[in-house]
Amino acid sequence: MEKIKDYRRVVQELLEEYAKIKPANLPDIENQLVFDEKRNVYQLLRHGFENRKRVYYIVFQMDIKDGKIWVQHDATDVPIVQRLLDAGVPKSDIVLGFHAPYKRELSGFAVA
Repeated sequence: MEKIKDYRRVVQELLEEYAKIKPANLPDIENQLVFDEKRNVYQLLRHGFENRKRVYYIVFQMDIKDGKIWVQHDATDVPIVQRLLDAGVPKSDIVLGFHAPYKRELSGFAVA
């Protein structure tokens, strides 16, 4: 259980850090953090308006399942997986959920 608490803290801190970064050329776009600790789902969303068009998308989604951090979505060029490794999360506890199961076997990270 302690590992889960540590992983929650790491994931939340990383997403909070990224949420501070706002695209300078998009003043009407907001970052929003969504943390569901009961279900262990963590997201960073962007929403607002750009040139009168509604913008809404997930930047990051990470889940904690079976003692592992599942990176479900990363819509950036800043690799969140490397940041997890830098925070001390071992490869064996990181699942690249955005890859099909057969590709995960080749990644060097956890399969599930």
